Amino acid sequence: MSGRQVVGIVLAVLGAVLLYFGLTASDSLVDQASKTFTGRFTQQTMIYIILGIVALVGGGLTALSARRR
Repeated sequence: MSGRQVVGIVLAVLGAVLLYFGLTASDSLVDQASKTFTGRFTQQTMIYIILGIVALVGGGLTALSARRR
């Protein structure tokens, strides 16, 4: 396993953890109230969700591209 593939896997796992925390936080009372009154989640929750998706996809692509070389 190459170093690039390991970095990709670690990044994908980190992205999955961030996404989990973001989705869990979206169920909190504060976020539900924010969504009710403003129509969107709090900024911190959105950052967790967006960074989680980006890291998960980026890490997966990095791990797969390192595998082809």
